[in-house]
Amino acid sequence: MLFFYPKDNTMVCTLEVCAFRDAHDELLEEDAVVLGISSDPVDSHLHFAERWRLPYRLLADKDSMVRKAYDIPKTFGLFPGRVTYVIDKQGIIRTALNDPLRASHHVRSALRTLKAQRTS
Repeated sequence: MLFFYPKDNTMVCTLEVCAFRDAHDELLEEDAVVLGISSDPVDSHLHFAERWRLPYRLLADKDSMVRKAYDIPKTFGLFPGRVTYVIDKQGIIRTALNDPLRASHHVRSALRTLKAQRTS
C-alpha cells in the first residue's frame, strides 16, 4: 500500500497517517506493507513519525519524481494530491483512491480492497 499525502504536520495529513497507524494491525493481518510518501524532507518525516508513533515508513519524494511518475493530480490545482494505491505482490495496482479531503476514507477503502482480494 502506497499513500501519497501533501505535507507533514497538517491537520488532514495527520488524520490520515494516524488512521493508517490505527489500522496497522488489521492491515498486517491482510499481509499489507504500508508506505506513506510526501515531498517533505527526511528529517521532517522522522519527527512526524516519532511524534505520532507511526509503525510504518514515510518516504521523502524531495523532487516529486515519484509523485509525477504516479501522475498524482494536484488538489484544487494548487496543493500536492492525496492518493492511495493498493498494489499487489505482482506490482499490479488493484485500486487507487483520490479523495483529497476525507483522509480516513483512504484506510477503509484500502482495507475493503485487501479483504476482497483475499476472498476472491
